[in-house]
Amino acid sequence: MRILGIDPGSRVTGYGLIDKEGERLFFIACGVIQPPQNSPFSIILKELYQRLEQLIQLHQPEVIVLEDLFYSRNVRHALNLGHVRGVLMVAAINSGLPVAEYTPLEVKKAVVGYGRADKRQVQHMVKHLLELSTLPQPYDASDALAVAICHAHCLKK
Repeated sequence: MRILGIDPGSRVTGYGLIDKEGERLFFIACGVIQPPQNSPFSIILKELYQRLEQLIQLHQPEVIVLEDLFYSRNVRHALNLGHVRGVLMVAAINSGLPVAEYTPLEVKKAVVGYGRADKRQVQHMVKHLLELSTLPQPYDASDALAVAICHAHCLKK
């Protein structure tokens, strides 16, 4: 099963693509979508939508997995992140793909075994679980791979 994990962000959105074959996980690709920051927010949302469509067409995932909203004291940031997640969901659904969601706590627990793990710990476990020779960079990309790994671990065998 090909899984596309997404770590949504209004400035940088990470993506990570893995294949699950039996109990094995295989790295396919990872990176970030980083729209021009001086653009109006509506243009940023359009760019995220279009780039996710391109990733879907290029890699043909079977499911899109998004990291769920986290608690935020900054209401504006939380609202913007909600818009980003909505746009990414619509792009996935318009491509005919199912969407799964996991909280940061669930992702960290599935990947590291500890729900309060920091980004570096997650990054190192992603490297280990996918048998990569280097750490996946930047954190947004390694977090997206962690989201995909979380879903792979939660699938029924």
